[in-house]
Amino acid sequence: MERVNKICEHPVWKEQMAQLEELEQKRIFCKHGIEHLLDVARIAYIENLENHIGIDKELIYAAALLHDIGRGLQYTQGIPHDQAGAKLAEEILRDCGFDGEEQQEILDAISSHRDIQSRDCRKLAGVLYRADKRSRMCGFCKASGECNWSEEKKNHQLYV
Repeated sequence: MERVNKICEHPVWKEQMAQLEELEQKRIFCKHGIEHLLDVARIAYIENLENHIGIDKELIYAAALLHDIGRGLQYTQGIPHDQAGAKLAEEILRDCGFDGEEQQEILDAISSHRDIQSRDCRKLAGVLYRADKRSRMCGFCKASGECNWSEEKKNHQLYV
């Protein structure tokens, strides 16, 4: 997990996470801080193990730590965070020692983590998509009624 820890030490990641924390300080809906990122990583890794998918643990954690890195640019410049995140993640992944094939797999997962077509995929993109959605516990959220997620999208039960 050495390369994953390098992600958390990378200046671009740290800067974007600090900006995101500040921008979401008064947000009443789900936030996108380290708790969310680690929830996504752990849920994805559990699915990977339980379903014998065979994705490398470092790739799962790297994708999870980077999948919302573009949120600050979405809030400040209107760029969809999946697109902004993939762009920001390129430099981070390269600097942290991920090879070209690994980078592409992670970038594809980040770029498509909001795409419903990824839902049934048995690759990193699908595992990340499902983990991201399952990490949200709408049934326990006080702001659920004000959330713009459709009822079909909201999680009202635990996935085990």
